[in-house]
Amino acid sequence: MYTQAMDTAARDGHASVSALAPTAREQRFEARIAAGEYVEPKDWMPDHYRRTLVRQISQHAHSEIVGMLPEGNWITRAPTLKRKAILLAKVQDEGGHGLYLYAAAETLGTSRDEMIEALHDGHAKYSSIFNYPTLTWADVGVIGWLVDGAAIMNQIPLCRCSYGPYARAMIRVCREESFHQRQGFDALYAMMTQGTRAQRDMVQDAVNRWWWPSLMMFGPPDGESTHSEQSMRWGIKRIGNDELRQKFIDAAVELAKVLGVDLPDPQLKWSPERGHHDHGPIDWDEFWRVVGGDGPCNRDRLAARVRAREEGAWVREAAMAHARKRAARDTAAQALAA
Repeated sequence: MYTQAMDTAARDGHASVSALAPTAREQRFEARIAAGEYVEPKDWMPDHYRRTLVRQISQHAHSEIVGMLPEGNWITRAPTLKRKAILLAKVQDEGGHGLYLYAAAETLGTSRDEMIEALHDGHAKYSSIFNYPTLTWADVGVIGWLVDGAAIMNQIPLCRCSYGPYARAMIRVCREESFHQRQGFDALYAMMTQGTRAQRDMVQDAVNRWWWPSLMMFGPPDGESTHSEQSMRWGIKRIGNDELRQKFIDAAVELAKVLGVDLPDPQLKWSPERGHHDHGPIDWDEFWRVVGGDGPCNRDRLAARVRAREEGAWVREAAMAHARKRAARDTAAQALAA
């Protein structure tokens, strides 16, 4: 859903690989990328390419799993059975996306246990957007419209990622995310056109709170994104942060008119010269503060994931014990047959 890993890793202290002269093997690898070929798990790849993918795909997977929490909080409080069923299906989809992505990351030689441990001990990140609270039912709709809309804008280019397993996983993820965005917009449209004044005010309040964090989902400006240049050369990333953010803003302005809501940016206006909307400054101090663990819900989100992992240990242990017994029975049956 959300891929800030290449940008949030910019402060991890590692030297940029672009500062090193490429070997002949790396030059052949980059020639394959330039020719539009996919890299598959058994192909040779530079260590930095592998590490970058593990970091990005695992963070993406973590984001899908943690992203279940803000909306899952509203499943039992959805206003109608229809909305409850839709939200339940959406949260289930997010869990499935996490599984696709963990599986894709495992093809790079890491294990799911290692990835989850890195999340729980704070070494791995997830998208900063999920560290904000869902205060009202309108938040669920705005997450669908703005947050999932930003995710789709980020993720469609990943369907052409140079690493084959990631690109193939993203095709299905993007199809399902398009449903998520539509259901969110539909829920908001119902409240804005059929709801009470209080409901319309609730929608506007949710838009006010989620607009700026949604813009932060694309990561910091390209000039401040240390790893983006290398990742784009390797075909992991196809479009820069600023271009994606601009496309999202231009699309959101038109949809806001349909809904009848105001976007909370007094400097937002159309620029005939650029052919795009200008917007006000984004609070990047807030972005880095939330990424660093000091957002409204960071501690609660991580504690919930750790608790779920601990409480589910017996299920994993039982499944592994069953698998071992079944394997032993199969081995014994094969020995008798021989």
